[in-house]
Amino acid sequence: MRWDHLADDTNPARGTANPALFGTEAVTTRTFDTPEFRGITFHEVRARSIVNQVPGASRMPFEWTVNPYRGCTHACVYCFARKTHSYLDLDTGLGFDSQIVVKINAPELLRRQLGSRQWHGAHIAMGTNVDCYQRAEGRYRLMPGIIAALRDHANPFSILTKGTLILRDLELLRQAAEVTEVGISVSVGFLDDELWRTVEPGTPSPERRLDVVRTLGDHGIGCGVLMAPVIPFLGDRPEQLRATVRAIAAAGATSVTPLVLHLRPGAREWFMQWLAEHHPRLVPRYERMYAAGAYAPTWYQRRITRQVHELATEFGIGPSDRGAARRVTVPAPAAAPAEAADPAQLTLL
Repeated sequence: MRWDHLADDTNPARGTANPALFGTEAVTTRTFDTPEFRGITFHEVRARSIVNQVPGASRMPFEWTVNPYRGCTHACVYCFARKTHSYLDLDTGLGFDSQIVVKINAPELLRRQLGSRQWHGAHIAMGTNVDCYQRAEGRYRLMPGIIAALRDHANPFSILTKGTLILRDLELLRQAAEVTEVGISVSVGFLDDELWRTVEPGTPSPERRLDVVRTLGDHGIGCGVLMAPVIPFLGDRPEQLRATVRAIAAAGATSVTPLVLHLRPGAREWFMQWLAEHHPRLVPRYERMYAAGAYAPTWYQRRITRQVHELATEFGIGPSDRGAARRVTVPAPAAAPAEAADPAQLTLL
């Protein structure tokens, strides 16, 4: 692995600097001989910035993100973030799953950036690149400090996750929701057990993720579901979509938003390798479907979206645009006086 291109690039003659994400002297590599981390290498770094601006050309409905980790032990074969590992000269296949960069100073750095005069309290999205509640979070515990910093600065934020570890921070999320807008979404694209075990091998099962949705709702924190990815020819049959939306509704999700599989460079190669191994007959169909680029044809995306929205209406949950806010009331404490201000609100992606 080479970290050289991440070092400071200051040219005295030009008087300009291109600050790196972190310096080579700041990298500490660790392994842990425990079952859950066997075969995984952690590269602990002291980041120089933690709030990232999303490129203007992005389809994302937010402008700022925080990513305390790079690489992800969820090992989802379709993960679009795989390409980012190549920026560190790390492999986008197995390397992405097993070489995890940990920004150990993320909480303190975020607190400092939120307190800067240049920061104006914009919404911050988390879990949009790699999951901030992947297994590594159980050891490094970066999210409690991150949520506390956002709470203390009343800065709105949202979290998207496949991890059940978010329930550890339930009380912090409730505290944050009392002072700012908080959005929680869980990703569940399908229920098929065999498909889950091969395409998302490092994640909690879809049923356990729906338990997260249910538990959050039971504690007054509304949770939406990003039904992603809907995988063509493997998870898109009408009966599969129906079963998934029915389960999402039964878990008490406040919204469901379908997202068809997209295959960006880095993820595309890894996914197609997986497809050739597990479903070789589908390779020609995928080559045709994704011949024009990373996204499935518009007609197909619209068909899936229409089907899911119709099912959501049938089962009593409303579809939600990815960028739209949906607010749910956090119950006020029992001792709150009648003249207290309106209860705090949550907002969901």
